[in-house]
Formats: sequence, C-alpha cells, structure tokens
Amino acid sequence: MIHDIMPGTEEHLSKELTTAYVGIDPTADSLHIGHLVSIMLLKHLQMAGHKPLALVGGATGMIGDPSFKAAERKLLTPEEVQHNVDCIRRQLSRFLDFDNPVNGAEIVNNYDWMKDYLFLDFIRDVGKHITVNYMMTKDSVKKRLETGLSFTEFSYQLLQAFDFLTLYRTKGCRLQMGGSDQWGNITTGTELIRRMEGGEAYALTCPLITKADGTKFGKTEGGNVWLDATKTSPYKFYQFWLNCSDVDTARYIRIFTLFSREEIEDLERQHAEAPERRVLQRALAKDITCRVHSEQDYQTAVAASELLFGKGTTEQLNSLDRDTLLSVFDGVPQYTVSRSTLDARVSLIDLASEVGMFASKGEIRRELKQNSISINKAKVGEDCRLTAADILTCGSILVQKGKKNYYLLNVK
Repeated sequence: MIHDIMPGTEEHLSKELTTAYVGIDPTADSLHIGHLVSIMLLKHLQMAGHKPLALVGGATGMIGDPSFKAAERKLLTPEEVQHNVDCIRRQLSRFLDFDNPVNGAEIVNNYDWMKDYLFLDFIRDVGKHITVNYMMTKDSVKKRLETGLSFTEFSYQLLQAFDFLTLYRTKGCRLQMGGSDQWGNITTGTELIRRMEGGEAYALTCPLITKADGTKFGKTEGGNVWLDATKTSPYKFYQFWLNCSDVDTARYIRIFTLFSREEIEDLERQHAEAPERRVLQRALAKDITCRVHSEQDYQTAVAASELLFGKGTTEQLNSLDRDTLLSVFDGVPQYTVSRSTLDARVSLIDLASEVGMFASKGEIRRELKQNSISINKAKVGEDCRLTAADILTCGSILVQKGKKNYYLLNVK
C-alpha cells in the first residue's frame, strides 16, 4: 500500500504513538471506493496503536484541489459543503474507532480554523514562508500550466500545507497520508512545519489504484461506485467486487480487507484449485460489503445474485425490497398492470399479449407448452391466471422465459 514515504517516517512510527491524518474534500455527499485506500491506511494505523485523524475539507472543498485534474472544479456553496461534511462523517464511523480512550479517531474540519482567518493575515503569516518557485516545482502544478491554473487553485497547495501546520500545532500531528497524487501538497506541509516551527513532520502516500487493463478503478458504466446505498445499491456494490478479474482481486484483497497474509494465501490456493468458484472474489465482496453496508445487506445481495444467476426461490424473491429488485433486474423490460385486472384473475396469455410482452398469443402458448415460463421463479402451465396473490412485497410480478429473459409487471 506504500507508494512514497519520506525518510525517517518508519523510524518515527516504530518508536512512539503518532498522530496522522488523511484529508478528504467534501465534493460530494458520499465517499466512493477510491477513498477507501486512504481510509484503510488510517484503519491500519489505528490498529497498530497510532491515532488517526480524518480531515474533512470544509474550507478547501470550497476551492477544489487541482492535483492532476484536467480542468477546474465547480465551486460549492458553504451550505452544500456542510451537507457533504455531515454525510461523510457518518460513513467514516463504519471504519474507524472513535471511542478508544487512547487512540480514538477524530474528525476535524479545516473550515473551523479558516473561516475567521483574514486573507491579508494569511498571506502575511503563512504565504511568505513558501516561495512561488518552490510551489511551481510540484508535478501537480506543472501539469496544469499548459491548460491554465487559476490563482484559487494555485493557493490550494498552501492551504493544505497550513492544515498540516495547524494539526501539528493543535493535535501533535506528525504524519500526513494520502494518494500518490498528493505527494506535492503533503511535502509542502512538511516544509512549512520545518520553516515556521523548526519541527519534523512526515509524509506517506499510497498508490492510485487502477485495474490490470489500465482503466480507472472504481468506475462503472453508471459512474462511481459509492459507499452510499442510495447512490450505489448494496447489490451493485457487491457485484462490483464479485466481478473483478483474478489479477485485480489478488491486489484488492490485500488493500481493502483486514485478512492476514496467511488467510489471503490460503484463499488464493483455494481459488487456484477451482477458479470457476471465484473463492477470492467472494471473500473480498463479502468482507467489504459487510463493512461498508451490513451483514443483512450482504445476505440480500447474495440472495439477489442467486435469483439472477442461479435458481433462486419465490421466498428469496419476496424478501427483496423494491430498490434491490430494480437493481437486480436493471434494464429488463417493464410493463404496468392495474390491480383491478389482477383481481379479475386475468389469463397470463391474455395479459402478456395485451401489454406486448410477447409477439403473439401463439408464442406465449408455445413457451408455456415447453414449460419455459415462470412466475416469481415458479413454473406455470397454459392455464395460468395472475391474481393479487402473485404480487411480490415490492409491488411487482416477475415473469421469466427460459434462463435469461426477464420481464417485470409493475402493479398500479
């Protein structure tokens, strides 16, 4: 998990309890799985006896970090930033222990120390200690010079450095961690601490995670994989990890889980013996889904997966809430049927023909004769009639033709 580490960092960590922080800009009201790498750094740090700080950038989030971005970000209002900060606080509590009396995690917000700091005071007190020449040497700045870099974005580096200085002064924080694209900003902080306080501070970055094929980690056709269940359902979250390649999973299971080396190597042996069982992917998907969501959400995701890819049962189908059902059967044809039609015990042949589910009544009859039609995962015959009793708890009826063709009847 280590990409770059400043000389002396390991020695310092080995000899005394160290307070360290990771910064998160609240550009959205949820973290996504890209954030999990640095959060896991904080988790390991705390498990090793050190004290983690999660800095939520209520102030810097109003500017936007230019590091390796192609264009300037949309600026958020103070109200938007505060809403995002509150949401992120809740998500972090699923990973870090905030109650330990010795090294309990803390969340800090740089808006608290920046909101009353006058601009003139800041550039006089802080700005004079870091030269423009020094700031221009950072790769994150150099890569943006061709396309243009606003003064607002250029100042971000100094603001992040001041965060480190403030936490050094108020919390005894000696280490900042983050993704490898943060190296320039972090080392500016260690330099500011050296120049203004004569103190020693340290830097540690983790690799930016990519897929084996070089594409961006954590992105799907639908966009980011979020930790918020309303943005990425637990089912889709579970499926993301379950569908990772063998090469990627071997890396991810070392980064995103707390399995020991021995446990991981044992899982890899099992996986090598029967790759089709996807032992490694299932272990990764279970561990991370339970920690981000819950054991119940994991069980529901597994049941939902069996419905789509395995046999599944009517009972399992009935256990799904509407959001999960729609996640599982995302993209399948959907039709609307009135409750009164079902109360009249409508023939499946007539209903399917009326809503356009099949090309003709003849096609429906053929499929029924071949025993290839199921209602809510139960096989039905030619005389099948749909009633209100067929409505699932989520308000729909699932029709299946063969193994892979699904249709949803939404009851109104």
